[in-house]
Amino acid sequence: MTTDTQAGGRLRIASMRPHCTEAEWNARVDLAACYRLVELYGMADMMANHISARVPGEDNAFLINPYGMMYEEITASSLIKVDLDGTILARPDFGELDYGINKAGYVIHSAVHAHRHEVDCVIHTHSWASMAVSSLECGLLPLTQTAMRFLKIGYHDYQGVVLGVEEQASLLADLGQGEALILRNHGALTVGRTVGEAFNWMHRLELACRSQLAAMATGARLQPVAAPVLHETWNNYQPGTRRPYGVMEWPALLRKLDRLDPSYRD
Repeated sequence: MTTDTQAGGRLRIASMRPHCTEAEWNARVDLAACYRLVELYGMADMMANHISARVPGEDNAFLINPYGMMYEEITASSLIKVDLDGTILARPDFGELDYGINKAGYVIHSAVHAHRHEVDCVIHTHSWASMAVSSLECGLLPLTQTAMRFLKIGYHDYQGVVLGVEEQASLLADLGQGEALILRNHGALTVGRTVGEAFNWMHRLELACRSQLAAMATGARLQPVAAPVLHETWNNYQPGTRRPYGVMEWPALLRKLDRLDPSYRD
């Protein structure tokens, strides 16, 4: 088959819906939506970076983007299903484009999916704000209420492009049981029990990074917050004190995408 392009510059990819369970299809739709939202909110890096989602009922398999497609054109059917060893289990016919997966993305995402079984989604970004904060010795500062949610965020030192599995152990240790990680001199990573939860964490982390950089750029003295207040605020964001993130937001975000461009559901 030769890959065709529809009017409007869209790839013509046959639907994968007949080849997966209803649960997997729903996961594909959510994951495709997350790619579109990361692009929409200015956190994409063209075709670099990855968002992955565990396949429901298959602890050894997850979905990830084909290396070569932009975030804004990801659809439910274009996602590739791989196992934790990197073997491709299912993918659409990309024709002469013959897209596969990116090794660096597989190394990072497979590590989290293999060892954090409660995590169903992993998001990694190279946004300008997260890259800038990741390059600051001070890291992310608890300057705003949003940033206080990340008071105990983890940090992972840069070791080069993540191409070898030998880095997985230190990455997992630095993430621990947390939901967010600053990859020093690199970017950011968040995880969630749902796609909506992981996106919520990343969206808020991005806002925290942008607001810090804006405040620092003024050159004015920064206003600190007392430690007891910081810890009380952080505690207010924890699972035991509030509903899970994304429960209310995710359906509304899907409606937003449906108004803008519902092709992510294809």
